[in-house]
Amino acid sequence: MTTADSDSAPILSQQGACAILRLNRPRHLNRLLPADLDTLQRQFDQIESDPSIRVLVLTGTGRAFSAGFDIGEVAERAADPDQQDAGSAFERVANRLEELSKPTICRLNGGVYGGSTDLALACDFRIGASGCEMFMPAARLGLHYYKSGIRRYVSRLGVDNAKRLFLTAQKIDANEMLRIGYLTALVPLDRLDAEVEALAAILAGNAPQAMAGMKRAINEFAHGQLDEAATDQRARDSMTGPEIREGIAAFAAKRAPRF
Repeated sequence: MTTADSDSAPILSQQGACAILRLNRPRHLNRLLPADLDTLQRQFDQIESDPSIRVLVLTGTGRAFSAGFDIGEVAERAADPDQQDAGSAFERVANRLEELSKPTICRLNGGVYGGSTDLALACDFRIGASGCEMFMPAARLGLHYYKSGIRRYVSRLGVDNAKRLFLTAQKIDANEMLRIGYLTALVPLDRLDAEVEALAAILAGNAPQAMAGMKRAINEFAHGQLDEAATDQRARDSMTGPEIREGIAAFAAKRAPRF
């Protein structure tokens, strides 16, 4: 995957059916600025609306995935009652990422800190390079984290791990990230691209509508907010839709399906 030479807003590119969204402020460990949040929202909308995109890979430039939201911006908004929406803006970005109908992979090329730990959790899969690490410093900063981020920690990592990460603010290494389920897979840095590309190819080759519906149901189950009627309707519709016809035809012909 190519890298940019200088700091900028997040960069969106496409390779085949895979969109690649790169946080690109390497001199500041890809720390996110308020304008970057607006850019990410627009890019998510673009990804969602483009049928040629089947999967999204989110990553960072340089030696870290991201240091999260700019602490200076947090402090400035905390002191100004008219500018206290930064946390809400970041929360909206993380929630929008989680809600994308297309499967998402976080390519953790390095450390993941603060709010960016929630961005990664909002992805469906997280593949990390050996040597990556994470910590959530909210308790050290006197910050009560936003509710949907806490919910993601609890639903994906469990109550005990969420308490450990939020309340101790201790850093954990890549092996521990894998053990607690934060990482889907852990590979040497020189194999990171190959691992991400292999998973992206699998996801891009599967039935997009079926995946989108099941992803929605899984997220709703995790949140305790399952829309049972809508889930049942999607399941019934899939039994007579074009995707299952192509899937059965491909299986019978012993070929890869063309969705």
